Amino acid sequence: MNLIIQGLDVENSDLRAIAKLSGADQIERITGQAFRLLNASPHQDIAEYCADAHLDYAFVDPNIQLTDFGLIAMDMDSTLLAIETIDEVADMHQIRSEVAAITLSTMRGDIGFEESITRRTALLKGLHQSALQKVYDERVKLSPGVERMLQHANKANIKTMVISGGFTFFTDRVKEKLSLDYAVANTLGIENEHITGKIVGTIIGSEGKAEVLRHVRDALGLKSEHVIAVGDGANDLKMLAEAGTSFAYHAKPVVQEQASYAINHVGLDGLINLFNPPT
Repeated sequence: MNLIIQGLDVENSDLRAIAKLSGADQIERITGQAFRLLNASPHQDIAEYCADAHLDYAFVDPNIQLTDFGLIAMDMDSTLLAIETIDEVADMHQIRSEVAAITLSTMRGDIGFEESITRRTALLKGLHQSALQKVYDERVKLSPGVERMLQHANKANIKTMVISGGFTFFTDRVKEKLSLDYAVANTLGIENEHITGKIVGTIIGSEGKAEVLRHVRDALGLKSEHVIAVGDGANDLKMLAEAGTSFAYHAKPVVQEQASYAINHVGLDGLINLFNPPT
């Protein structure tokens, strides 16, 4: 197997120690933050060592190339974006703490997403719609590595999609900004230029995300093994399960336990470093 080691500060001594634990016979540099250890084998101490050294690790089949995939599906809040958009909108309404508490409970899996988004949206009732644009203009921030990851995906002819339990106001703009192929989210009710506190149409929740991914995957004629999905919260689990390769990105423990790989220290471009470039 290839053992991919990534971190914001990767010491040579750590690489040598991990190579010894895994029995790897060669170390290749991918980037300044990513290294490939060849012919490595799992060892019970590698996870603990990497956790102590603040490193991400992943055992990957050396035959898999990035071009083997046809679709990358990503959550938006705290994944594609470095913020929770609904929390930032709530801040404009002076109710950030109330909404953020519900968001956190949802991400941990303590309450269902449909209940969560309904309660959080209700708290936004009466806020002028201009707050949405203000959040987009002043607070939306991409997660580290997003643009590099998308550049490589584009070169590999991989379709890209954002599937969010948030609002189309933001996903539509992010789709355009990043030239994504698909964007799906909830439609926020607006009447007389003010938020109604309700979602229009069917709620895109945990099962909704999975359904969207299945629909796009099938429309593209892809199998699960040709799909990568990335998320951070419990409401992403069903979506991640629809992909052959799933990533928990700076995610809650329940997501890390079920995803194929976890990225806790580097940016979103860390996912492309796992796979060999096309020959």
